[in-house]
Amino acid sequence: MSETQARSARRLAILTISDAGSRGERQDTSGPAISEVMTGLGYVEIERAIVPDEADQIARQLVAWCDGGEVDVVLTTGGTGLSPRDVTPEATRSVIESEIPGIPEAVRVGTAASTRMAMLSRAVAGMRSGCLVINLPGSPASGREDLAVIGPVIGHAIDIARDRPGQSGHDAHTDRTSHSEHRGHSGHKSD
Repeated sequence: MSETQARSARRLAILTISDAGSRGERQDTSGPAISEVMTGLGYVEIERAIVPDEADQIARQLVAWCDGGEVDVVLTTGGTGLSPRDVTPEATRSVIESEIPGIPEAVRVGTAASTRMAMLSRAVAGMRSGCLVINLPGSPASGREDLAVIGPVIGHAIDIARDRPGQSGHDAHTDRTSHSEHRGHSGHKSD
């Protein structure tokens, strides 16, 4: 990858939420699976961390990455289920500035045929400081499956949020709706 391509590539951070993983008792397999899918879509992973299932630590890392300006998208993995320790959605909601319910809705609909357990996900997605944050499940297979549904639109969402033209090779925007029409749906005034 050339220096110009590296500068224009979308930048990814992956946050694994796992009590056992944060203590070194379990190997993180979800983070590498997400990285593999996203680098295949042209993203450059610039940050990765593991934190325990503690809302304050999750929120602190999300804020640091989003507000730091170096990351375009943060994908979290783990903590989206029904266990009392699953606090990723609450931590995410506490720091995002606007929620994007369509992303987790699309995942639940798009994966329900292969696993009925998809309906139990409490994952959320939203924006903070122009950075997209998406919660993914803790299973590597489920993370890959979710990204198969939403991966093609992540770049477009980033471009809209950052008010920049789409980058070829990332956009799955193939319908007849223009960029400015999408902006009208996001609460911004259309030209």
